[in-house]
Amino acid sequence: MSMSSTGLRFVCLGVGDAFSARWYSSCLAIESGGTWLLLDCPHPIRKILREAGEACGERLDIDIVSAVLLTHMHGDHVSGLEGFGFYSYFALNRPAVVLTHDLVRETLFTHYFAIAEESLRYTSESAPPTITAKLTDLFDVRTLSDTTTNGFGPFRIECRRTIHQVPTFAMKIRAGDRCLGVSADTAYDPGLIAWLSEADLIIHETNLGPHTPYEKLAALPEALRRKMRLTHYTDDFDRARSVIEPLEPGRTYVV
Repeated sequence: MSMSSTGLRFVCLGVGDAFSARWYSSCLAIESGGTWLLLDCPHPIRKILREAGEACGERLDIDIVSAVLLTHMHGDHVSGLEGFGFYSYFALNRPAVVLTHDLVRETLFTHYFAIAEESLRYTSESAPPTITAKLTDLFDVRTLSDTTTNGFGPFRIECRRTIHQVPTFAMKIRAGDRCLGVSADTAYDPGLIAWLSEADLIIHETNLGPHTPYEKLAALPEALRRKMRLTHYTDDFDRARSVIEPLEPGRTYVV
């Protein structure tokens, strides 16, 4: 069922980790006042958007997304960004706006976008290059500060570095008087949880290895668990027995 474009809400697009055979990678489509943000951008992003939209009765596609809010550079979170940028430029005649911290931006340009640039230079093996677009034509990358609040449309965004193998940033996203907190990928970090605790709704990852163990989150105070939802879990995570509600792909949540 389509919902009114007021307040702050999001559609869960995926809940899986990098190795999932069951779920799309963790990502959200966040909306306020008719402006949509995409939190992370896995591949195949148009298919992910379409299927989640069909599930919740919402039309979701790249053309309605005003910006991609990027937490970090691991492939399960960024693999769809090249296609997002190409579609924005060639089909929609506009650059793809990317919002991210400067530490993520550095890697974005030196590594990931370097591959995208090669794709622009060659159209086929038998024909000379005909595409003259530059990466700056395809992507409008805007830096988020972790020392102040960042504005974008109706949103006010704060970010905080997490404990992860590469520079990664948790987010607090505000619109009106509502606040959505997103942990991004992280090891268990009581300081981060305290930072997120003021949010009206908290999306927290849980997984193995360099991630947050479920048992740590399950031991949090009940009042905090009630406003927390889980994502980035393994395919064999026992959703039914979890004391914290797991996010459901294709569902709309009002913050």
